[in-house]
Amino acid sequence: MAIAPTFYVIPGSTVQSVLDGNRNHIFDAVETAYRLHAAGDAVNPDSYFLRYPDKPSARIIALPAHLGGAIQKSGIKWISSFPENRAGNLARASAVLILNDPTTGYAVACIEASLISATRTAASAALAAEHISPAPFEGSLSIIGTGVIARTTVEWLLFRNWRFQKIRLYDLDHKEAEQFSKWLRDRHNCHADIQDRLEDAIGDASLVLFTTTTLAPYLADEKLFAHCPTILHLSLRDLCTNVILASQNIVDDAEHCLKANTSLHLTEMATGNRDFVSGNLVDVLEKKLKLDHNRPRIFSPFGLGILDIAVGNFVFETAIASNTAIALPNFFSNSARW
Repeated sequence: MAIAPTFYVIPGSTVQSVLDGNRNHIFDAVETAYRLHAAGDAVNPDSYFLRYPDKPSARIIALPAHLGGAIQKSGIKWISSFPENRAGNLARASAVLILNDPTTGYAVACIEASLISATRTAASAALAAEHISPAPFEGSLSIIGTGVIARTTVEWLLFRNWRFQKIRLYDLDHKEAEQFSKWLRDRHNCHADIQDRLEDAIGDASLVLFTTTTLAPYLADEKLFAHCPTILHLSLRDLCTNVILASQNIVDDAEHCLKANTSLHLTEMATGNRDFVSGNLVDVLEKKLKLDHNRPRIFSPFGLGILDIAVGNFVFETAIASNTAIALPNFFSNSARW
């Protein structure tokens, strides 16, 4: 008689342990996911947004995806963003990831995924940064928006041997910036200057990181980037159309990035074309795209569900191998047809 696969629950403590102890493997998993996607060996449908009329800043997003190759896993991440949580010292984002066996369709795991989500975002940003920035990986860093994604991205940049002579911080919530500065000092022995003006925060930074929660573009002065930095536009909605048009734009996937009123989407609507998008990250990895160091280079990643599957599957397999996944063998008690 056919038996349904064992279902596992993997809590955040286990996820954290796997992620912290396997950074090189995680980095490779992210790159592999991008390459499988570019080769057509992945499925990444549109994300689905649940929004609330009475809470316009809040949303829950479903990201379904499938990865082929040696991974062969399907799944969906269900991630919420409730910015008002921060007033009660509760994290803005929370998430779970369901992994499915693509042979039977049965779910095989439920994994705490806020850590996975932040990690895959940060690892992909670090991957892009080192391929679209001129070497050596040093200089000054500007961070616009000092939340969890910024913190995780900085950790990945430092892990990938970036060294910063100067770090500047800017956040509308000055206390958030102060906490970030303290974290940098205590955790990484790095000093950061908190700026009161956005233009001062950007300054002459060689690497600019946007990780805000803005819903609409606000930065319209392209002269702030006249020194041609690398820009990691992770929050996707900070830059106005004229800044986008003055830069070389690299995406993870154009079909996904040019939706949902992102800066790129608004630029497409303003111009009637996508000519301002130079290519995607795999084009850069495979040296099919020539980088223009005479313009700012903007990486705008939508955050593909395949990355969650790649990192989540690594966590899943590692947790099972180390006996740290919680097995629920009778979860599907009614799986037999007769």
